[in-house]
Amino acid sequence: MDFALALGLQIIAGIANLVLISLGLAIIFGMMRVINLAHGEFLMLGGYTVVVATNNGVNIWFAMLILAPLVVGIIGVVVERTLIRWLYGRMVDTLLATWGLSLLLIGLVTSIFGASTTTTISPPLGVVEIGEYTSSGYELFLIAVAIVLLIMVYAALRLTRLGLIARGTMQNAEMASALGVSTSRIYMLSFGIGAAVSGLAGGLLAPLTGVLPTIGATYIAKAFITVISGGAAILAGTASASIFLGGVNGIFAFWTGPTFGEVALLLAAIVLLRLMPRGITGSIFRKSL
Repeated sequence: MDFALALGLQIIAGIANLVLISLGLAIIFGMMRVINLAHGEFLMLGGYTVVVATNNGVNIWFAMLILAPLVVGIIGVVVERTLIRWLYGRMVDTLLATWGLSLLLIGLVTSIFGASTTTTISPPLGVVEIGEYTSSGYELFLIAVAIVLLIMVYAALRLTRLGLIARGTMQNAEMASALGVSTSRIYMLSFGIGAAVSGLAGGLLAPLTGVLPTIGATYIAKAFITVISGGAAILAGTASASIFLGGVNGIFAFWTGPTFGEVALLLAAIVLLRLMPRGITGSIFRKSL
């Protein structure tokens, strides 16, 4: 029983990590159709925000939950206003532009913090004992945060006026503009919110993974695989793909190690997309958000 509970918590923690890594990209790519190759660097910037803030005496919870999303959200708004706003509807151009942005951010952070030293901070909350096994209390916290974040994004998109306007603008910007909606402002806010969610995720994961200028490369592949496997629906797709891929990764990682867990995740995504070319929600949850 203790073994099953410990294994289950590890799998659920892996699912929660995928949700956190992917949700910001789901908003920017899944909702706005912007291929953001700098998504991993937004996560990296969230991590560095937490590290710098805590090293200067800021409370770690304030740094992770407030400063990281705020700083990266502001950076996202600046990026949208100066770069992305000219490229909507030009997916190849946004891919190239955000790739260049990714390289620029890596270069800037490397010049400031150095290229090879992984910056770490200790995870709070200690260890939770499960019989003969132990689990990180911080990983349990991340599971709770992932659930709350999904609920908050769902409520914002489904129950608020801004969410309704944002979804309408993404579906038909010309009609929204004719009805008096400032589509430029909606695009800016949507991109900024997606960046803020990414910054929050990067800040929360920093105590577990450490922070390195090139760490975004470890995030971006998982994020795109999860979002594409999930399909068109933002939340249902992200949640369902995270459950499936995170479950496969967690099971194989538990038995064979993290490397084979990553390989199993990739193979599972290939098989899934072969059987469901439009992703999980394109075949199952077609009317989901």
